[in-house]
Amino acid sequence: MIIKRRYGLSILFREILPPLVILTGWDCVVVILFQIFHQEWMEQPALPFSLMGSALAIFLGIRNNAAYARWWEARTLWGAITNNCRSFGRELESLLGGQPSLARSMAAYPYILKSSLSGNEPDSAIQGLLDADTYRFVFSCTNPANALLYRIGQKVRTLVEERHIDGAVHGTVDRILSDLANAQGGLERIRNTPLPVQYSLLPKVITHLFCILLPLSAVQTLGWITPLGSSIIGVLFQMLDRSGQNLQEPFKVSPHSLPMLTMSRTIERDLLQPLGMEYHPLPQPRFGQMP
Repeated sequence: MIIKRRYGLSILFREILPPLVILTGWDCVVVILFQIFHQEWMEQPALPFSLMGSALAIFLGIRNNAAYARWWEARTLWGAITNNCRSFGRELESLLGGQPSLARSMAAYPYILKSSLSGNEPDSAIQGLLDADTYRFVFSCTNPANALLYRIGQKVRTLVEERHIDGAVHGTVDRILSDLANAQGGLERIRNTPLPVQYSLLPKVITHLFCILLPLSAVQTLGWITPLGSSIIGVLFQMLDRSGQNLQEPFKVSPHSLPMLTMSRTIERDLLQPLGMEYHPLPQPRFGQMP
């Protein structure tokens, strides 16, 4: 995730630089054909392109709002994951007398959830947090994150039965696990329900088409400076389109995705540090980004 605005602008500009170079080259071709070879077919009226640009701007704005809503909802749900994991650690200490093995299991949960959402290999930190039996059980299931919550719930129930703990205490801890499952379900819904093709693919196609046709309407007025004016307008639309594409996939590994590794490390630290146990340090920002 980008954590400094000046880095964010440079990253966004690098992403749209290749199409910008191509469009600038096309603008130069249009100018040469019109000014030197006098191609009359290039004398296109400006009004249709102005209307098209206005409609495209509205379309991109609606798509970007929908993409940002997905990104922000995912961040909110990850905030619920963080808060409930902290609450679970506190309840372990205050109600169940402290359980290091359960704390380590819960510390492994966000790592497993992160790998499931991003589709990457499980983080190496998981093996150091789970015992061999739990590790085998979790990754033998189709949904490892849900399986880990199931195993944690089993261990809590066993602990309550062995120590004859009041059922209200068990209910308090179980509600936390239910809240975690609800937040996980929301994150999985976002991952499994991409934006419709009208929002994901169509804006990109229309943006490219608009940038290709734009110099045909501008060359009559701007002449030799058409590449400058057309490129400035084109890069604005390209940046709008790229912003929406970056936000609509909040779990995809990119500078614009959610900082799931950092949040997982934060949860691990908050669970294990009060118990005097070792934990992985937070990742350091590199190139203005946070994993």
